[in-house]
Amino acid sequence: MRPPAVAGQFYAGSKNSLIKQIDWCYTHPQGPGAVPKVEKGPRKLVGLVSPHAGYMYSGPVAAHGFSLMASDGKPTSVVIIGPNHTGVGSGVSIMTSGKWSTPLGGAQVDAELAETVAKSSNIIDVDPEAHSYEHSIEVQLPFLQHLFGEVNFVPICMMLQDAHTSKDVGDAIAKASAGKDVVIVASTDLTHYETQRSAVEKDKKAMEKIVALDGEGLIATVERDGITMCGYGPVAAMIHAAKKLGAKKAKILKHATSGDVAPPMPQVVGYGSIAVLR
Repeated sequence: MRPPAVAGQFYAGSKNSLIKQIDWCYTHPQGPGAVPKVEKGPRKLVGLVSPHAGYMYSGPVAAHGFSLMASDGKPTSVVIIGPNHTGVGSGVSIMTSGKWSTPLGGAQVDAELAETVAKSSNIIDVDPEAHSYEHSIEVQLPFLQHLFGEVNFVPICMMLQDAHTSKDVGDAIAKASAGKDVVIVASTDLTHYETQRSAVEKDKKAMEKIVALDGEGLIATVERDGITMCGYGPVAAMIHAAKKLGAKKAKILKHATSGDVAPPMPQVVGYGSIAVLR
């Protein structure tokens, strides 16, 4: 069992408080407006870009993606790819067994899917240590548990985010997920600690590449324009896998900054919720 690393920090530390906080994310003025009900749905969602800051800042933006997921129907498993902020562990790390604990219960690692992903890659290492304190994957889980109760997922943490690595990770996920009902969540925040105007301008450039399903173009744009997006590699990997799994289009569900959600501030962080669809 992996204990929560950021409960009580990035999100509320008790079950009742966390449920109320997630409800608040949905009903916030920057949120989708209502707590969703899970429907059978058409299952057209292949990938999702979702932010991972503290819920008080990014939660209402993230809620847009999970609201769409609720209407699209529960997938069998969710692959969550996040950047490695801690510098601990291998360049690309996966866990292939166990559970992750949050105040809402335990989320089960999909061992069969995770092992197939690991075996399908030349880069991904099985390395639980890399996940011990990393928040980018963890903060997605309470939203999933809030919707679906029990959750099967695969955690992949990327320290290396170059085009070659992202393609390898995307290929491995696509190969392992072929013929299965899987959603791939790429966990990332956008521009970090710049003015509202600068963050909006830079975020627009990055999101244009995501909507065009151009993962390599996203990486090139981030590097060329100095965009401080922390999870561009996970997003590029998700796009690569999603296209192989039949994705044809993407749409921006919500973009906002920490200055839009919380009180205005001189430097903000950008957040985007973007769906990738069949």
